[in-house]
Amino acid sequence: MTRRSVVIGTGSALPRRCVTNAEMAAMVDTTDEWIVERTGIRQRYIAGEGETTSSLGTQAARAACAAAGVDPASVDLIVLATATPDQTFPATATIVQDALGANGGIAFDVAAVCSGFLYAVGVADSMLRSGMARRALVIGAETFSRILDWEDRTTCVLFGDGAGAILLEAREVDEAHGPGILATRLHADGQHNELLFVDGGPSTTGTVGKLRMRGKEVFKHAVTNLADVLREVLEAAGLPAEHLDWVVPHQANKRILDGTARKLGLSPDKVVVTVDQHANTSAASVPLALDVAVRDGRIQPGQLVMLEAMGGGFTWGASLIRF
Repeated sequence: MTRRSVVIGTGSALPRRCVTNAEMAAMVDTTDEWIVERTGIRQRYIAGEGETTSSLGTQAARAACAAAGVDPASVDLIVLATATPDQTFPATATIVQDALGANGGIAFDVAAVCSGFLYAVGVADSMLRSGMARRALVIGAETFSRILDWEDRTTCVLFGDGAGAILLEAREVDEAHGPGILATRLHADGQHNELLFVDGGPSTTGTVGKLRMRGKEVFKHAVTNLADVLREVLEAAGLPAEHLDWVVPHQANKRILDGTARKLGLSPDKVVVTVDQHANTSAASVPLALDVAVRDGRIQPGQLVMLEAMGGGFTWGASLIRF
């Protein structure tokens, strides 16, 4: 037997307003055909008045707890990944904690942009296995629309808002075949800051700033880095790629998803794709896509699921989970 962090529930939340490519074309110089051809995106959800990173994160967390049949007040660790917190401080995780009635445990944010959820999974898994907590909500939540330059057609069409969450519980399971997180690997390379960043911050400009990206360069790094870290995680778990039942990638661009699958020799049928529905929701995209695949029945108990993402920093990582 071995102690593992087992996924016992998933959940997600989206803003009320859905914005199609046709609506985007009425706002900036673009077309539905241009967006779909280059990204695979057909629509995205945009947060409105009263919808915040914490409110979306709370909804996703409640849904994950409900799926597991667990009282949210029993959660003693909340790790929330976001690049768009409600406030500079305190951590948005503490706002979610209070909304759930789970006060008194551990709650903090992780900032690794689109890879943030994978970083949060790695941190929560370590804390659960060490005995610091018994149940953990790992949340990715974003209101990315609030840091977009709505006059930059090359970036504003790519992103959306939303949240996803998983509920983890520390359990003693069979080492060979038991469920839980099997391996996680994380990386960062700060020399590429200028390729994907926000041009503001409290200690530099004193403003929130707007997202800036050099898309072609990001694409090249993404396909290579993601394929490498997936191989690394499989090696750590002692499993070949053909044993994977599903890959749940960061939903940045359909071409990146296809390119990564080709590098690994994976069938596109094994890749969960929601970028067409949600666009790039940064730290929320992996748990949001995971929840979709769990709830529609694709992901079943006993299956091997690989989560992976890359984001600004650059940061990237992957985690292999047996459900």
